[in-house]
Amino acid sequence: MAERGAQGRRATRRTAGTLAAGLLLAAPGVVAHGTAVLAADVTVSGRQILVDGQPFPVRGAAVEAPLAPLAGLGATTVRSYGGDPGPLLDEAQKAGLKVIAGLWVGHPRLGADYGDRAFVERQLAELEAIVAKYKDHPALLMWGVGNEVEVDLADDSPVWPAIEEVARMVRRVDPAHPTLAVLAETGDAKVKKLIAQAPSVQVLGLNSYGDALYSVAGRARAQGWTGPIVVTELGALGQWQAAQAPWGAPFEPSSTQKAIQLRRYLKALDEAEAGAIVFLWGQKQEVTPTWHGLLLPDGTGLEAAEAMAEAWGGQVPGSNHAPRIAYLRVADDPSAPFASWSAGDEGSFTLDAVDPDEDLMEVRWFVMGESTARGVGGDREEEPPFFPEAVRQGGPTGARVSGLKPGRYRIFAEVRDGRGAAATVNMPFEVK
Repeated sequence: MAERGAQGRRATRRTAGTLAAGLLLAAPGVVAHGTAVLAADVTVSGRQILVDGQPFPVRGAAVEAPLAPLAGLGATTVRSYGGDPGPLLDEAQKAGLKVIAGLWVGHPRLGADYGDRAFVERQLAELEAIVAKYKDHPALLMWGVGNEVEVDLADDSPVWPAIEEVARMVRRVDPAHPTLAVLAETGDAKVKKLIAQAPSVQVLGLNSYGDALYSVAGRARAQGWTGPIVVTELGALGQWQAAQAPWGAPFEPSSTQKAIQLRRYLKALDEAEAGAIVFLWGQKQEVTPTWHGLLLPDGTGLEAAEAMAEAWGGQVPGSNHAPRIAYLRVADDPSAPFASWSAGDEGSFTLDAVDPDEDLMEVRWFVMGESTARGVGGDREEEPPFFPEAVRQGGPTGARVSGLKPGRYRIFAEVRDGRGAAATVNMPFEVK
């Protein structure tokens, strides 16, 4: 697979939930002692991460949404990217989850200058303060040193000593929690460089998507990594991997197609003894508002949650199954991967969706402009404009679209079952 390149992400957080008065919940690997909760003993042994001497399966998601539903799916772990991890650690403790707490290491592509010693010392001091403050938190699993710091560089040589310096500081301040460094895929020699130049890193984190997930752990081992591997971001397909319309719009799989692939990838990673962190327990705009999120903005879950629960021995709320998308097609050309018509004409689309529980489904149709923002490394993207008047006729089996000026757009269908689950699908089109 071609290297994923600039596709890291920096998620934001919000917290939810409080403990009931007088209750103390002990997370896996956390020991209740009187009125205090003591931090677990986290160590690395060969390819395994041990919590209190027992193998700990790292499985969960990068997060920005409330954690209680994620824990119910069988997750053990959540990942952050940077900033103050305190609220996330507290929420994770209440939910019975562990945290890979991210330490944001500046990216040279965004101006971080590792030849500037004043910048380096300032960054180290800021990160050391975080480590010192939270090193005894009972929900802490390990420290995530950076996220794809090496991306989009003609010369990545300054990056590896920078990662090592942060990892070495972490091990000095908090020897009780392992260090993990996150790379964008393995590249031809990235893992070798990390091994040689950042020996204080104990766990390898790799962000990988699509069919590259079948081989990512093996490729890292081939470069010489012998310790634990955690796939710190994974998804069914990255937009950089997808086929495209003639004007460059990538084709997004439906939520059903994503769930099918996710089931396969989680199984493969388990067989490869690699941890799995799915991206993203929440929602964000990246090419579309539905590409990478496991939830809709209001917290409604998609079928991916079922795939996670099946892989991890959990259960979706109420044992409810999400609707399934069979297809979204151009009405007069069912084999067409996109639609095109002249200004003044209209487009027509057909939808086939079913609900395994035979719940009554509600379909919402909407049109957005095709995104022209292609963020690097998961940088924030502006949401394209909506065109609410463009859907002139929308129902459970199709929609008609007209009244748009020449340009590139997408039509979206959002199918809800009224019980907290949904399905999504979209198709690019152009008006000439």
